[in-house]
Parts: sequence; C-alpha cells; structure tokens
Amino acid sequence: MISIRKRVLGLITGLLVVGLVVMSLLNLSDTHQEIDEIYDAQLAESSRLLEGLMRMPLAQDERKNLYTAFNLALSQAAPKIDGHPYESKMAFQVWSMSGELLVHTPSAPTLAAPPSGAGFATITTPKQHQWRAFVLNDETHGVRIWVGEREDVRADLVQRILRHTLWPNLLGSLILAAIVWFAIGWGLKPLAELASTLRARAPGSLEPLPQSPLPRELEPMQTALNQLLGRIGKVMERERRLIADAAHEMRTPLAVLRVHAQNLLEGGTELERRESLAFLISGVDRTSRLVNQLLTMARLEPGAQPTVEHSIDLVQTARETLAGLTPWLLAKGLELTFETCEPATMLPVNAVAIDIALNNLVTNAANFSPVGGLIQVRLVRLNETVSLSVEDQGPGIDAAEIERVFERFYSRDTAQGAGLGLAIVQAVAVLAGGRVTLANRTVGGLAAVLEIPLKPGPANAA
Repeated sequence: MISIRKRVLGLITGLLVVGLVVMSLLNLSDTHQEIDEIYDAQLAESSRLLEGLMRMPLAQDERKNLYTAFNLALSQAAPKIDGHPYESKMAFQVWSMSGELLVHTPSAPTLAAPPSGAGFATITTPKQHQWRAFVLNDETHGVRIWVGEREDVRADLVQRILRHTLWPNLLGSLILAAIVWFAIGWGLKPLAELASTLRARAPGSLEPLPQSPLPRELEPMQTALNQLLGRIGKVMERERRLIADAAHEMRTPLAVLRVHAQNLLEGGTELERRESLAFLISGVDRTSRLVNQLLTMARLEPGAQPTVEHSIDLVQTARETLAGLTPWLLAKGLELTFETCEPATMLPVNAVAIDIALNNLVTNAANFSPVGGLIQVRLVRLNETVSLSVEDQGPGIDAAEIERVFERFYSRDTAQGAGLGLAIVQAVAVLAGGRVTLANRTVGGLAAVLEIPLKPGPANAA
C-alpha cells in the first residue's frame, strides 16, 4: 500500500495544481477584461486628443500644411531604430465627412470605406489582422477620426503577464511540495519512532510500551497496543499455566501407569497379569479424564469462553445432558431423577458451558454415592435467578473442606477424580455471572447448587 507521506503529498500537490489552474484561469479572464478596459480608454482618449488638434482655428492653407507635415512625420517613423515595435500595431486615420483621407499613419489598415458608425468596433483586415478601433464623428468640424490597435498587442501583453505569473506559481508550488514532503516526514517522526521501538523489542517481550509523550493522534494507538499486549500476555499465561498444570498432574499418573505396566510384564500368574492389566486400564481412563478436564479448564478461562449468540432453553439442555449420563449411572447401580416446574427457561448462556457444569456436578455426585443411591437434579426459578441443584446420598463434606474443593487439583481421596470438576463448575458460574454453592443435606448427602441470573450481570461466583 502507498505510504502515508506519498498519499498526503499527492493530495496536497493535486489540490495545489487544481487551485493554481483555477486561479490562473480566473486571472486570465480578469486580466483580459482589465487590459481591454485600459486600452479602450486609451483609444478613446487618443481620439479626443486628435479631435482637439483638428479643431485648431487654422486657415485652409495652413490646415493643409498641417496635414502634410503630419503625414510626412508619420511616414518617416522608424520603430526599429528610435521607436517601439508596437508602433506598427497602433494607428489612426482622419477623414473628412466627404470621405477624403486627411491624415493617417503608415501602419493604418486600408479600409474600403470610412466607418459610418461611432464607438468601439472590431474589424478584420484582408491580411487577417484583427483591429480594435474607436470611431469619433465630429459633425461640427466635419471630420471622422478612427483610432485603432491590433488585437495581438493585447494578446501579447496578456501572455506576458500570464507567463510572469504562472512560472513563479509553478516554481513556488514545487518548492512548497518539497517543504510539505519534509514537513510530513517531521510530523510522522513519532510514528516512525514508535515503529522503531516495536522492531527493537525482543520477540517474547510483552511489556507495555513506555508512556512517553506522544502526539494526541498516536495516544489511542499506543493504548490499543498496550491492551493487545496485555491480552496476549494473559493468553500466554493461561497456556503456561495449562502446560504447568498438565506437567504436574500427568507426572504421577504416568508413573503409576509405568508401575502397572511393569507389574504386567513381570506378573508370574495369569491372575496377577489380569489384575495389573485392570489397574493399567483404570489408570489410562483416569489419565484420559484428567486430559479432558484440563482442556475444559483451558476453554473456560476468562476471555476464552465461546460467544453467546442467542439464549438457550436451560430445561431442554439439562434433559439432554442427563439423558447422556443415564446409561453410565445405571451401570454404576445409581438412580437419577430430574424435577422442574418450568416448561422452558431461556438464559443468555452458552449451552456447552452448561452441559460441562452439569456433567461435572452429576459425575462428582456419582463418585461419592453408594451403590443403589439416588441422585436428584432440580431446576427452580426464583425471581431473577435460576437454580440448578444436584443432590446425592453420599457422605457429605466437612465444613473445613467446602472452600478447598473449588481449588484446582484438590481431590478428596477418590481414585476417579482429578481435582478439577468443581473448579470447572465454578468457572462456568463465573462466566454466566452466577455462583455455585455446596451444603450438606440434613437427611445425608451433599447438595451442589448452580445459580444463574436470568439477565447477564457481573460474576458472583462463591
């Protein structure tokens, strides 16, 4: 893409050229008009002077002698030696009313007949020269005066004025363009320095840009870059934390799997090998669950949640999730019920997040329920909040552990758990602007309650 400097310079230069052309045309028109006015005035004034000279009270013989002297003097004019080249382009003629030519300059055009009308007129001679003339009729003294000049005199003057005006304007425009070029470079210097600062940073550096004084136009850019660096830093921190958590949590299961594999290899009897193989399969399943829950936690980190495009029916979503868990629960010898008085409950949350949360709550309840136990799921709407509870018939939880169970990788001595289930549920609650609570039931067991507001609000997870 073309540089900012070239774009701005091209725009300014184009505007200058257009402005110069428009001003030159206006100047040309105005100059023509002013020159025509001045030269017409001079023609009229010259004719008045000739009229005054012709009115001199002279005798007939003296007047003839005056005409003869006029004609002789005018015929001896040498513009190239002691005059001006324009003399040959300016002329006058005087006729008597009877049509006799009395006085004329040698350069005067030959007319077929003396002009009859008075005032200004433009004529074209046989030599294709145009003359601007003024005719003055003096009826009292019986003379007709014609004073004219060739049109190319005026055109030449206009061209000289235009040249003397246009060339300085063009030269000035070029100088101005050069000044603008350097001025734009100076104006863009802070942007170049900012780019240089970014290029000089180390590849892994995510520190905010220093808050050095910048032009007002660049301050939003610096702020946006710092915000972007901050978001990238958070994403990379989440990745580092996920890798660290995975490395920490996978170390022990992999070591256990190695022990089971070693026992399988060294087993002396078929029963020992089968027992080691069962332990190995159980360890692989636990490791798979751990990996899946680690990935779930990564997806539910703040800023990484899926976009909510529309509201979902929480009742329908819960039914679909529980239907998928029913075969597994029946295989474990557990019974599952779902109770709700709401035909439909629309919430502006992500269906995948709700499915993950409910799945973890039911799985957690199943892990602590005795064989033949009952897991009850209830959905109740209270004012502006929807409550989704999962109740089991397990041993419950000590009051001292209620806060700790929401910590990542804290497990309550269960072989099936990885210590991430309730942490995932809490993350879902935070993203939905609700909260999750745990409480021991008076009849025995634990009740986990996920509360979600009907309208989006600030996170309020417990």
